[in-house]
Formats: sequence, structure tokens, C-alpha cells
Amino acid sequence: MDEENSEAAGLVLGADGRARAAWAAADPLLRDYYDAEWGLPVTDERGLFERLTLEAFQSGLSWRTVLAKRPRFREVFAGFDPDAVAAFGAVEVEALMADAGIIRNRRKIDAALANARAVVGIRDEVFAPLHPGSPGAGPAWDGEGDRPGTGLPGLVWAHQPAQTPTPRTIGEVPSASPESTALAKALKARGCRFVGPTTCFALLEAAGVVDTHLVSSWRRGASGIWA
Repeated sequence: MDEENSEAAGLVLGADGRARAAWAAADPLLRDYYDAEWGLPVTDERGLFERLTLEAFQSGLSWRTVLAKRPRFREVFAGFDPDAVAAFGAVEVEALMADAGIIRNRRKIDAALANARAVVGIRDEVFAPLHPGSPGAGPAWDGEGDRPGTGLPGLVWAHQPAQTPTPRTIGEVPSASPESTALAKALKARGCRFVGPTTCFALLEAAGVVDTHLVSSWRRGASGIWA
């Protein structure tokens, strides 16, 4: 794709000749995240709890703000160990509210604790995929079968669509889907907060459950799941 057509699609050609979504092209932090992490399959409980937590904190803010604070988030949220966060009490909450290295929003902090307890509570729950014919977690999943089936990983990957979007322009990238709406409902039913359809769709994107890289992006198909 030439530079003119790339710009029309919402892509930017970098000095390395690689086409990236405009949101990831200029800032080194976002570019590294886009190139090496965003959209790759995440199938472990801690990794998915981290992404669920950070997507909730991102609500109303830029992802750049959250990503810059992620190292400190990892420190104060015990490496996103759900058991540790679930045990946080008033003392820990007040410490979090006083920590300028994170986003100090009490509702979001309370939600993170509630979500940790929910994650612990569903650890042994088994989830059947909404679309049994979807390709599953593929080579990124090391357990039995083709995708996680229990706990938070099972719940998230159960909401993989039968087909992934194939956006050619930024305007064609959806912000929610029937699957993200269903995931939000399932999470809320289990006690989670700050998990609306848009937040859940962002989680599905970040964890590689769907691939919304633009068709002409150099990262399209990087998950190895969708043909």
C-alpha cells in the first residue's frame, strides 16, 4: 500500500517501511506496544486480569496514559495476582488512592478489587464457547484442547466470534460486538464492575480473541489464529 492510500485508511508508513495504525505510529511507547504485544493471544489468568483491570482504568482516558503508568500499576497491584488483590482491604485502598503513579479513581480501584474476587470465584467454572467452530487460542494455548475452558481465560475465550472483523479503514473498526456485549453481561453476573461492551471489546482486541488490525497493517494476522 502506498503512502497516500495508507493515510486514507488510517495507517502511517514508518521509516522502517511498516504500516501501522495512526494511533500507534508516532509515540514510541504506543508503537512498541502495537508492534510487540497488542493483539497477541493472552490465555493465562493473571495476564487477562491485568488487561481487564487496565481496560477498566482506561475508561474515559487515553490508552497512552494507562500504558505509561502500567509499571507502577503492576507494582501496587501485586503483579496482578488475583488472589493478592482480592485480599486488599481499606489500608491498601487508601494507599492506592494516595499513589500518584497510578490513576487515582476510587470507583475504578474498588472495581479492580471486586473483579479480582470475581476472578478467584470463577476459577473452577467451566465455560463453553459461544461459537464452537471458531478457531480457538491456537498455538498460544498450552493446555488441553484448542482453547482455555475454565476460569477467567475460559470465560474470555468462550466469547471468541465465529469470524474476526476485517477492517480496511479505521472507520470500519467496531467498538463493540454481540460477543463483547455477552461477555460484559457474563462478567457483571459474576460480580465484575466497569465491564461494559466497549471495555470488553477492547479486552478481546488486546488479548487476541479478535483481530482488528487493519487489513494492510504489518501486524494483521500476527496472532496466528485467524487466517
